[in-house]
Amino acid sequence: MSNTTLPHGVGHNGGPTLEDDDPAGWRLWCWRRAKRRAWCAPREVALRRLNRAEALGMTYREYTLEILERGRHL
Repeated sequence: MSNTTLPHGVGHNGGPTLEDDDPAGWRLWCWRRAKRRAWCAPREVALRRLNRAEALGMTYREYTLEILERGRHL
């Protein structure tokens, strides 16, 4: 039996190759995970951000985006 009849070589688990030229799938997964972690703040953090945003005349979303973009609190 030759190796050409098998979709993968003997011992191959059928997963993607490590030499994949298009890691967009990995980057997309990392981006989605980071985005979810950034926006899913604990309750205390979210309330603190909301109070600070209201004091500055901003929305919660605007204030959180500023924190995420600049890496520091206003």
